[in-house]
Amino acid sequence: MITGIDHLVIAVHDVAAAAETLEADLGLAFTGGGRHEAMGTYNRLAFLGETYLELIGVFDAALVRSSRTFAVGNASLACLQERGEGLATYALCSDDVAGDVTRLRAAGSPIGDPVAGARRRPDGEEVRWITAFPELGPERAPFLIEHVYEGAEWGPAARAARAAFRHPHGGAVRLRRLELPASDPAAVDAEYATVLGLAADADGVVFAGDQALALRRAADIPAPVVHLEAEAGVAAPAMDLVRFGIRWVRPAETGAQTAA
Repeated sequence: MITGIDHLVIAVHDVAAAAETLEADLGLAFTGGGRHEAMGTYNRLAFLGETYLELIGVFDAALVRSSRTFAVGNASLACLQERGEGLATYALCSDDVAGDVTRLRAAGSPIGDPVAGARRRPDGEEVRWITAFPELGPERAPFLIEHVYEGAEWGPAARAARAAFRHPHGGAVRLRRLELPASDPAAVDAEYATVLGLAADADGVVFAGDQALALRRAADIPAPVVHLEAEAGVAAPAMDLVRFGIRWVRPAETGAQTAA
């Protein structure tokens, strides 16, 4: 079952510099990450509860190209080479990727087989997951991911710590809405329905858990829009800025709320 937006894959030329920029400009802390040694990429992660932002860079383009099963690396490399820094793709979280693939294929989806993946943290621990990919690219459906909930990054203690984590600006910041530009929103909506069994409502909005995806005409929004939400009662200034090909929006939170 698809439970929400898992993470955004943001391709950048310099991961460390990009993390510093977003920490300063968005007030978010990038606290995780590592290297996909066999696949040619590396990353830094900022966790927003169970959702996270992944800044991904390429340290060996030839290795990325040779890793044909690593669709995220190839999508990120293509983004950097063809469009520049920005949102390469994104993932929806599943609590059963194998079951979802079986269900979706029975309904005619072309989604690929479940594939196990891993990366090694700086402390040496391996982080593991299972993914299933459609054809990735601009204006294409996202992929599915199921995390292996164990260890220092995805075990119960780590998930509880992330739920309680407070960013420098906005406290327990959450990603509430992702708007995506499309030259033909109806065509992209049809792909989401075919590939993932997700259909937009009359306003072009797809709901995944308590988060929303919105497909918009590219003429109306030239870049993806990420809507962040500060923790209730935590003072945070309004934000509306563009960094790394993405527009970041957060309404102001003025402080402690009073009862109605």
